[in-house]
Amino acid sequence: MIYCTGDIHGDVRTLLNWLDKCRIPHQKDQIIVLLGDVGVNYFGNLRDQEAKVILQDSNRTYFCIHGNHERRPATIGTYHIEVWNGGAVYIEDEYSNIIFAQDGEVFNLEGLQTLVLGGAYSIDKWYRILHGWRWFEDEQIPEQRRVAILNKVKQLDKVDLVLSHTCPFQWQPTDLFLSDIDQNTVDNSMERWLTEVEKNLNYRYWLFGHFHDDRSINDKAQMLFKNVIDLEFLKE
Repeated sequence: MIYCTGDIHGDVRTLLNWLDKCRIPHQKDQIIVLLGDVGVNYFGNLRDQEAKVILQDSNRTYFCIHGNHERRPATIGTYHIEVWNGGAVYIEDEYSNIIFAQDGEVFNLEGLQTLVLGGAYSIDKWYRILHGWRWFEDEQIPEQRRVAILNKVKQLDKVDLVLSHTCPFQWQPTDLFLSDIDQNTVDNSMERWLTEVEKNLNYRYWLFGHFHDDRSINDKAQMLFKNVIDLEFLKE
């Protein structure tokens, strides 16, 4: 079985408590999808390692989408690339059950053909820079890679599931936008690109995080934050 939830920002203990309340088994073949901002590659110190140890010891497999408030594994020397369930991923030998997907890859998750599209723009970018908080220049998928992924999408016959961090432009929850942020300063190129992906892709369902709320967008899309959902309904 596969379960999916939203951003945890390094709060692994709350995640595990919630998974236990949901009676989700502690088994290596139990996949938990985290829709970005996992937060275990954020500080670059022992705090990250402590979070990884807790996840590793929970004896589940965590399939992670890249968010915006975290380093890309490709820039961290302890990660290497492997093929997992048909797609390229980043894995550390020491924490082999914490798996980060490469953007644009298609994975076979228990029979569900799943496209992964991570990354987003940090609307608090300048606040972070001003206060010395961590901000990562490569938080979004680079333009050249977006072109290649969109071309790939146009060649796909069909996918069952899309997993992304942010969402297509037309699905953005404008009621959740921060009132003190001038939206004219926000880079929404990722969202507009995802709109092109959505228009050119034959898919059954789309899940995303990023906006810190739980809600249905339409009959084919859902935003997740704290809710944990079972993807078994997609196998019917």
